[in-house]
Amino acid sequence: MPTFTLDELAQRFGLPSRGDAATAVSGVCSLSPGKPGRLSFLSNPKLRDELADSAAAIVIVAPRHADAVRGAALIADDPYLAYARIARLFDPEREFAAGIDPGAFVADDAKVGEGSHVGAGAVIESGARIGAGAYIGPGCTIGRDAVIGDGAWFAARVTVAARVVVGLRCRVQAGAVLGSRGFGNARGPNGWEEVPQLGSLTIGDDVEIGANTCIDRGAIDDTVIGNGVRLDNLIQIAHNVQIGEHTAIAACTGIAGSTRIGRRCMIGGAVGIAGHIEIADDVVLLGRAMVTGSIARRGIYGSGLPLDDAREWRKTVARVRRLGRFEARLQQLEKHLRLSAGSQDDDHSDII
Repeated sequence: MPTFTLDELAQRFGLPSRGDAATAVSGVCSLSPGKPGRLSFLSNPKLRDELADSAAAIVIVAPRHADAVRGAALIADDPYLAYARIARLFDPEREFAAGIDPGAFVADDAKVGEGSHVGAGAVIESGARIGAGAYIGPGCTIGRDAVIGDGAWFAARVTVAARVVVGLRCRVQAGAVLGSRGFGNARGPNGWEEVPQLGSLTIGDDVEIGANTCIDRGAIDDTVIGNGVRLDNLIQIAHNVQIGEHTAIAACTGIAGSTRIGRRCMIGGAVGIAGHIEIADDVVLLGRAMVTGSIARRGIYGSGLPLDDAREWRKTVARVRRLGRFEARLQQLEKHLRLSAGSQDDDHSDII
């Protein structure tokens, strides 16, 4: 494991420091209890009291917390972001030896860039191009005429279908499938008939894709994932979906076909998004939200019932089921009193 001193880290990342410049770290740790010879950070002000007892050799803090650090400190306006950048120095996944394992198959007309690694059991099909400094893990399949950008990193058993284009420095975790056949079917007189999926998949630069996430290729045009997108594990993205730059999507979300999602959106876990709709830039969808129509304005949206005691939850569901009857009775009452629909709400809108 590499070792870096406080002074080396400060100069490398352009951060002010305080404490012994020779203080060295060879890894990372949590703030509490911390570990000697390791680096930690404080981003939540509520944990400030843990600084006094932390055993971490170096702690990254905001300027207002610098005086509370017992030992050495790096000072950053955004400690968590600074930690993310420094922690990469200690990530063993980023170290690999260039070369093609004897157990891999690389087609004669495929190209593997300088400094790249192709693991055991990997298959690189005809016409595929792998950029420089890429890591293709064991058991991966790169389909014919696919293009993988420089610096890409694929864990084991990633499948990239034919003609898929993956940008620079993308990271893809184990079991992900990029460019699989979209769910296109037409009902015929004797049952379902396949609709050929003739588009492909284009993935931008600096995209991260989690384990066992599946992204379908387009039916006619390409499915498109923008630069800097973050996709968690076990996500399904259907054909012709477009996801804007720097959007992040949590695990178990499903996105139906031909939906367009804007830039910088944050989508929680287990969200369901219907097809053929549009979601604006900077939208936040809370976990388990069900999106059945377009969202035209930025904001925070949610749906579904939050967790509750089982008995209380059943009572709430029962009340929801009775709302239709209550509405009918209210309409009858309004008609009897000759009130226009909604007038009671309008007259008493301040009582909530």
